[in-house]
Amino acid sequence: MRTVHVRIEGRVQGVGYRLWTQRTAADLGLRGWVRNRRDGSVEAVFQGPAADVAAMIAACEAGPPGAAVTRVEVLAEGVGAFVGFEVRETL
Repeated sequence: MRTVHVRIEGRVQGVGYRLWTQRTAADLGLRGWVRNRRDGSVEAVFQGPAADVAAMIAACEAGPPGAAVTRVEVLAEGVGAFVGFEVRETL
């Protein structure tokens, strides 16, 4: 089991990035959350098997149509207990 906290930068707001993230994470069977940040970035936590988390991070580098990702940064790795995958309010 791997848990990562990531920040995605670029044109990632106003392009459906959060919904795309929620759907992609659910397709991979991941748990966690995603939200917009007031600085224009998106942050997320992904939890699941290491290979699936790695696949999600790689997918985030492209994002949905309309996105122009310039950076995906792993901020931290750790533990946590999440149920499902949710979209959270902007912080």
